[in-house]
This record gives sequence, structure tokens and C-alpha cells, in this order.
Amino acid sequence: MTEKHRCGWCLGDPLYETYHDEEWGVPVHDEQKLFEFLILETFQAGLSWITILRKRENFREAFDDFDYKKVAKYSEEKIQELLLNPGIIRNKLKVRSAVTNAQLFMKIQEEFGSFDKYIWSFVDHKPIQNKVENYKNAPATTEVSDKLSKDLKKRGFKFVGSTVVYAHMQATGMVNDHEVSCFRYEEVKKLS
Repeated sequence: MTEKHRCGWCLGDPLYETYHDEEWGVPVHDEQKLFEFLILETFQAGLSWITILRKRENFREAFDDFDYKKVAKYSEEKIQELLLNPGIIRNKLKVRSAVTNAQLFMKIQEEFGSFDKYIWSFVDHKPIQNKVENYKNAPATTEVSDKLSKDLKKRGFKFVGSTVVYAHMQATGMVNDHEVSCFRYEEVKKLS
């Protein structure tokens, strides 16, 4: 049996490869899952994604399985508890931003009916199908991520620069940036 060709960025680490094979680029419309990726991406700012993946289960436990309704109500005591948790990234600004972003996430739900409707409207509710030959040539930002980042910032979201937003778009399938030679490219394309 021949080895499946994967995107070059995930090679060599079983956790990375599993994430690539099962999640990355798959269109996400579940509110809690969208919030999970938003929080994980904001914590990833300035760090490698593999660092976040290795701590993902710790984040799930620490942040009540990414229940945004609970996170939005975190008390100062809970924030201090999180800042002492060695299993997550203990950046004070990022921890506090998770609470703020959860509150704003729910404001968007009220305004648009769901966060899903809001965020997917930036790509006309259909994944962008890029044709990446080599992951090293994939963009870090696009006009769409710039626009979405600007809108989120205007609404008060933190740690949502265009690079973080584009990574969120890639993770949640708003854009298919699998290399065209990757076995997942066509599989993910069919899901759109």
C-alpha cells in the first residue's frame, strides 16, 4: 500500500498528521466548535500550532469544553485559577481575552442569529478553494482575513489579527488550503 501524500506542514508528528487528516480544512458550522477554534487560534498567536494541539485537551478541561456561555461568565477567581494552570498557555492577556471574546461571540449570535452565519458571510457561505502547490507558498493573510479581522476588532475582539483570523479560516474550512497533491484536497473540496 502506498503512503498517502499529505501537506508538508504536518509531516513527522502523529498528532499533527491526525489533525490534518481529520479536522483541518473541514467546514465547521457548529457554534461551540467555531468558538473552540477561535480560542485556540488566539492562544496560538506568536506560538506554533503544534504547541496548542499538544495542550488542546488541557484547554478543553480548563475552559469547560469551550462552552462560550460559561466562559463569558468567568469570575476573576476563575481567571486567576486559569493563570495558575500549567496545562495551558498562561498569558494573562490571552486568558482575559477568552472571556471578552466569549461575551462578544454571544453578541454576534444575537445580532446575526448565529456566529456561523456571521463568520461564513465573509466567504459568501461557501469555502474558498485555493490551489496551493506547496504549503510554504500559502498566504498568511488575504483580503478576506483582513476584512474579517478588522470587523472583529471593531466589535472589541482581542488577538484577532489577520494572520490569526486566516489560520481560523483554514482550520474551520472557510478556505481549503490543502496542497492540491494532498489526499485531503479533493475530499475536503467535496464537503463544501
